[in-house]
Amino acid sequence: MNILETLNNLVDQTAFMNLSVGNYIMIIVACGFLYLAIRRGYEPLLLIPIAFGMLLVNMYPDIIAEPVNGGSGGLLYYFYQLDEWSILPSLIFMGVGAMTDFGPLIANPKSFLLGAAAQFGIYGAYFLAIFLGFNGEAAAAISIIGGADGPTSIFLAGKLQQTALLGPIAVAAYSYMSLVPIIQPPFMKLLTTEAERKIKMEQLRPVTKLEKILFPIVVTIIVVMILPTTAPLVGMLMLGNLFRESGVVKQLSDTASNALMYIVVIMLGTSVGATTSAEAFLNVNTIKIVILGLVAFSVGTSAGVIFGKLMKVVTGGKVNPLIGSAGVSAVPMAARVSQKVGSEADPTNFLLMHAMGPNVAGVIGTAVAAGTFMAIFGVK
Repeated sequence: MNILETLNNLVDQTAFMNLSVGNYIMIIVACGFLYLAIRRGYEPLLLIPIAFGMLLVNMYPDIIAEPVNGGSGGLLYYFYQLDEWSILPSLIFMGVGAMTDFGPLIANPKSFLLGAAAQFGIYGAYFLAIFLGFNGEAAAAISIIGGADGPTSIFLAGKLQQTALLGPIAVAAYSYMSLVPIIQPPFMKLLTTEAERKIKMEQLRPVTKLEKILFPIVVTIIVVMILPTTAPLVGMLMLGNLFRESGVVKQLSDTASNALMYIVVIMLGTSVGATTSAEAFLNVNTIKIVILGLVAFSVGTSAGVIFGKLMKVVTGGKVNPLIGSAGVSAVPMAARVSQKVGSEADPTNFLLMHAMGPNVAGVIGTAVAAGTFMAIFGVK
């Protein structure tokens, strides 16, 4: 009898006896993400940890359980706290800064306008989210998906205390980041003519080392003085870039852009994936968030291209409108898409460096949008 009881207890403890239909659906979704990451190469550094966190939490929910009565919480609960406290997203920005060359943006400051234009998707999605019944803070957190910037989406959701929506928001943001090569080209081709896609741009001027050193310092002072709430993101982005460009702290630059960056990606990705339990993810709000994210991203891409067409007219045909689509902040993938679509029209057309200007401007623009929402809602 004791043996039977023991066996029954063991069977009752298996995941098979405790999973809902929703859990099985999320396990399938997780495996789908793993397929896209491994087989298709869609942002594997992000999708693999997110998908695996999703897989774990839907088989063993306690892996992200909060501590109860002084006990210990689940492993990924402690990772997730670093998301809520905005530590991991800020460290990601430092790593991005250490890996990013702002030279194309410095050489062509007009790129800032293209990066700003691409943020229209964010503000448009904000008002649409309000219309769909979300409150102001939730709408703001959701709308940042339009910048195709996962860390900023997580950062703002945490700051605005939208933790219940953080999982769907983060998964949508990172999914759209990985699907940039699929989502953007149809809008880019629809809004431009073949002649416009063939426009060749003049080579960018050389940028001095002094300019590259001064840029992160000046941008930090200007942006943070105007909008102090941007300090965690813009400050860390520019600190990482100063490590890179100063030339005197190679160890810090290498650590921020390699070892630290990858450690943070592991912790951020798995903890975000672990917020996607079936109960939290399979609901109407998730569907709304996914749709709003797609609308925001599509509008941002389109707004960047349309503003690029305007700049083409103003400059007498010297600007290829395709680089405007890179104003979303998926660095450097959005810039590569601009290059790819341009080279399809003319294999001798090289737009990558020109597109990197709006691309890195979009990173700053999305951080500024997040800071603006924080200021509106009185969050510091």
